[in-house]
Amino acid sequence: MSSSSTPGHSRLTKAQKFSAAGVAALGAAALAFSLVPADADTRTQELAAAPVVLSVAAGSAQAETVHASVTRQHAVADKQARAAAAKAAAAAKAKAKAKAQADAKARAKAQAASRAAARKPVYANNLDGWIRESLDVMKKNGIPGSYNGLHRNIMRESTGNPNAKNGWDVNAQNGTPSIGLLQVIQPTFNAYHVSGTPHDIYDPVANITAAANYAADKYGSIDNVNGAY
Repeated sequence: MSSSSTPGHSRLTKAQKFSAAGVAALGAAALAFSLVPADADTRTQELAAAPVVLSVAAGSAQAETVHASVTRQHAVADKQARAAAAKAAAAAKAKAKAKAQADAKARAKAQAASRAAARKPVYANNLDGWIRESLDVMKKNGIPGSYNGLHRNIMRESTGNPNAKNGWDVNAQNGTPSIGLLQVIQPTFNAYHVSGTPHDIYDPVANITAAANYAADKYGSIDNVNGAY
């Protein structure tokens, strides 16, 4: 049957249909493109940069933590330094105090020694001085006797000569001669020697005090001796 057309209308060929479809497709694409926001690329870039911003924030928090830790360490070190300085100062103060006390003690001892030396009597190097020194030694040791008793016996025994030596009496014959101011034999001197005096039978004070000590033991006092003893 032959093709017919409605008056006022014309039929589209197949080629014309494809052409129209293509135009429609291009129009839809253009419309879709025009609907994409103008700042789409900017937002994409912001999203891509977002992790970097987070990384910087995390780094800032870590830096603050390190800073706080360093600050605490400095505070601890400063505290320890102050404590060490205070300890050293206290030790130095204690050392200075101990030294001051030791110095004061040494000064007091020296002063006491000086006073004692000042009080210590000076004896003449003669019979009078020997007797007086012997009396002081005898007093300290509780040995009785008087100046007169010592002087009287010394003058009878040796006439005041500390080097007197009897070479003829019975003691001399027995090998132990009488020696010194009060003519003491060595065994008697050794037995009755008074501490604090020289251990020398010829020493005047040692001889007198040993003889007085012997006389006190045998006769009650040198004052009670009036002859050979």
